[in-house]
This record gives sequence, structure tokens and C-alpha cells, in this order.
Amino acid sequence: MKKPIISILSLCFSLCFIHAQVIYKSFESSKLGESREIKIQLPRGYENNTDKKYPLFIVLDGDYLFEAVAGNVDYYSYWEDMPEAIVVGINQLGKRYDDCLYSEQNSLPIETGISFFEFLGMELVPFIENNFRTENFRVAVGHGETANFINYYLLKGQPLFQGYVVISPELAPKMTDYLFDGLSKLESKIFYYLATTKNDSKSILEATQRLDTSISSIDNNNVLYKYNSFDDPSHYSVPAHAIPNAIETIFHVYQPISIKEYREYILLLDESPVVYLEEKYQTINDLFGIEKQILINDFKAIAAAIEKNQQYEYYEHLGKLARKYYPDTLLGTYYIARFYEETGEPKKAMRTYQSAFVLSEIAGITKDEVLQKANAIKEDFGY
Repeated sequence: MKKPIISILSLCFSLCFIHAQVIYKSFESSKLGESREIKIQLPRGYENNTDKKYPLFIVLDGDYLFEAVAGNVDYYSYWEDMPEAIVVGINQLGKRYDDCLYSEQNSLPIETGISFFEFLGMELVPFIENNFRTENFRVAVGHGETANFINYYLLKGQPLFQGYVVISPELAPKMTDYLFDGLSKLESKIFYYLATTKNDSKSILEATQRLDTSISSIDNNNVLYKYNSFDDPSHYSVPAHAIPNAIETIFHVYQPISIKEYREYILLLDESPVVYLEEKYQTINDLFGIEKQILINDFKAIAAAIEKNQQYEYYEHLGKLARKYYPDTLLGTYYIARFYEETGEPKKAMRTYQSAFVLSEIAGITKDEVLQKANAIKEDFGY
């Protein structure tokens, strides 16, 4: 049963990938002293949305890992479970060992490893940001040796990346200690996703488990950490399982309110669910630099919670918020009318429903419905 499902998902990713724009480029690097092949996937509609900026994914082992990341990014962003993003892959075929070279004495990059470290941070990322519209949110993805390598950017005072997808890392001997120290001192939020498979080599498994134990013990709210250990994949197939999990983890707050979130959190709130909604979207702005429009789905979820808990006083705040984001629609006026109707001001409710008749229908709220509500109040109270 698993093979057909995997085939269907692969087809979905392939179809999505066709619609994304991919640029293949030979990048001349003074740091490396050679040219390096890179791949750049731009989001759908990149050319048309000239004011829009995008998060940036830097994918090491781009010769085999780029398509897996690019396909998932395009798929998840299509369904609005993450923002659209620019994905850049670096071809390391035949160069991986040299690129990831570190000292046996202190586990830090040396020689060609230093050159590759500087190539990414001082040449490639600035080139992408100078030539494409990027937000100040970057994610690095690595596998095996390159998963160890991306950790070096966390050891700087101001990390180059805000998200790290570390898959079955072949960790340098002192890396766990370096990461514990670096993550403990973080003063800005960092997403750190770590994954392995039970079919990894013994050395990778043991080192990764030690790293998980170490990071889990860190008392720092700026470290947003998730660890996955998969049962079935091989070392080489685990990225296909880890990448979608990493995307869901990093961009969890960006996703529309789910049934689980609604039932297990929003319905149980002691405070206003409207404040929760505002804070959710402020967090998206703070983390990713994106001013995301509040989704109609999320307005409906908060309205449902208000009805379920009979907290009608929160409708006024929700209505004002809806008017801000959807000013030409029935949404905000409908919520404010519900506020008046349920808090003892039927005449104001009737007039508010009547005023909504000239606005556009939205979210299943129709002009007939608001007119019926206005007429019902009129008949009940004899206005």
C-alpha cells in the first residue's frame, strides 16, 4: 500500500514543480577558486508579484537534495501551510568531503572547509539577496556531513540562518558541546529540526541521540526544537520523510487554524480568542517578516468558538478586526451585529444588519441572511 501512496505524492510534487520557475546557474566563486553549479527555484507568480518578498532556503547536497526540498516547499506553499519561498541548491557532487573538511583537533572548519563556509555566507547568500526579493528569514538544509556543516553557522554571534534542518548528521566530535553552548546563549529565535532513522549507522545514531539529549536540556525559549526518529527509512531515504516534517514544524504557526488547534486550545482559552488570533499573526510577522492577511478560515474558527462558548462580548473586537482586513465585505459588520444582538441592543443589531446589505457576500454570509436577521428583530420587537 505504501508504494502507490509514495508514487502519488511524488507525482504531486512533480506537477507542482513544473509550475515553479527553476534557474540553473554556474556561480563563479573567488572563495572556492572555481565555479559551482547552483539551482534556484522561484515561487509561482514571482514575476507578477513584484512587491512580494520571500524566505530563503539554502540546500546543501543540492545535486540530490534540492528537488526534494523544492518540491515540498512548492507543495506546502500552494496549500498556504507555509509562505512561498526561494529555494537554492548547491551542487556538491565530488566536492562534499572538501567542502565539509574540519580539524580533527577542534572540530572546526579548516582549509577547503573554511573556503566553503565563506562561500555560502559571504558570496552566495549576498548574491541571492541582492538579485532576488528575499525576507530576512533563512533556512539551511543538510544531510549527513552537510547536516553537521550547517551547524557552524549557529556558532557565530548572529547566526546566518534562522532555521536548521539537520538530517542524520555525521557530527564532528565536539559539535554537541559547541551547539549546547551556542544554543544556550541565543538571543533571537532559532528553529532547530533534527532527524535520524533507526537504520542509520551506529555512530550516527548514538551521536544524534546524545545531541537530542543535550538540546532537550537547554533552558532557552529562543530555541524552537523538534526531533524525529523514523523507523523504516534508510540513511539515504530519510530526507524524504524528514523534509515535510521539518516544514510543518518550522511553519506550524503560519498554517491555518486546524481542527485540533480549535478543539484542544482555542475552545479552552480563558482569555479572548480574538486576542489569540491577533497574536498568532503577529508571531508570523515577528518570526518570518511576513504581514500575512488573516485567513477567512481563521475568522470563522474564532467566530465558531465565540458561539460555542457563548462569549458574545468578543464579537465586537472580532468585527472590528474583520473590517480592517475585509472592509468591503459583510464579515465585520455581521460580527458587530451579532455582538449587539446578543448583548441586549436589538435596535442597533437590526440597523447594523440592514447596513450590511450593500456589502459583498463572504464566508457563507449572504445578503439574504442579514436581511432575514434584521426583519426577525423588527418583528420580535415591533420596530
